[in-house]
Amino acid sequence: MKQWYEELFANYGQKYDQESFAQGTQGECDFLEQEIMYNKATRILDIGCGTGRHSIELARRGYSVVGVDLSLSQLNRAKEKAAALGVDVDFRQGDARRLSFCQEFDLAIMICEGAFPLMETDEMNYEILSNAAKALVPGGKFILTTLNGLFPLFNSMQQFFSAEAKTTDAQYADHSFDLMTFRDHNVTTFEDDSGLKRELVCNERYYVPSEMTWLLKSLGFKDIAIFGAKLGAFSRNDKLTTKDFEMLVIATKG
Repeated sequence: MKQWYEELFANYGQKYDQESFAQGTQGECDFLEQEIMYNKATRILDIGCGTGRHSIELARRGYSVVGVDLSLSQLNRAKEKAAALGVDVDFRQGDARRLSFCQEFDLAIMICEGAFPLMETDEMNYEILSNAAKALVPGGKFILTTLNGLFPLFNSMQQFFSAEAKTTDAQYADHSFDLMTFRDHNVTTFEDDSGLKRELVCNERYYVPSEMTWLLKSLGFKDIAIFGAKLGAFSRNDKLTTKDFEMLVIATKG
């Protein structure tokens, strides 16, 4: 039986690129470049690369990028976009829980919940972080965004999604946040690339900052810093608050 995230991304490449949360690519890549001090020799791994928006933009700017995703549909869309722009990206199908890279990259990124934290168990999510750690050389940097567990404690999930929704976006309803597991259960309604209306029962894991810090420390990361993640405008100046739906996590492999 396929998991909800496999169903969602089975035929969703074109529609995904129209989602409002996918419109901050340029600014986000500006930040990534700052973090690696514009060193073009940086080897980059994009885990859960989706339609390749960060991979392609970083490759366009002169970096060597490998993009990995579970969805063939998303990867096909990514390859189409890269070819149209004449950009070379090494896109590979793969499961973030079972990556085989070992000290091959200087930077690993997981932006916009790429793989983590969509998995159905905490152990699976941990495997993704572990594989990112293994893929990095000592001193390599790990940059990810993930769902801020402080947000549902202080805000209405339904109100947030209703206020943020655009006509091109998937719709989210029937939210139920479980305080014991920090998982948001919801019903996601969307139209796939064939124009077929779909409805999926989904759940995603939200993490609090202290959890992320502990998880990354357990994997040998140091200099762990957490900020608010503003769409298209990542910054170390944005202190994380309860109003931030996502958090930006930056760590260095020891």
